[in-house]
Amino acid sequence: MQQPIGFDLALDAVTRHVNSARPDAPVRPDRPRPALLVPTRLAAAGALRRLADLMEPRPAPAPPCCS
Repeated sequence: MQQPIGFDLALDAVTRHVNSARPDAPVRPDRPRPALLVPTRLAAAGALRRLADLMEPRPAPAPPCCS
């Protein structure tokens, strides 16, 4: 083994990952998102929406009608 510490950390991480799907695994509640990021997220979503509207192709013109 070249790096015994890395091997030990990897083995511990894999063991925790494999055992996390067990029915008796401990359940941790999700941490709430900080409210400070809400305006930033809304601004980013709006900017991405405007960019998507600009990049959307225009509809094809209607063909001339023959009567």
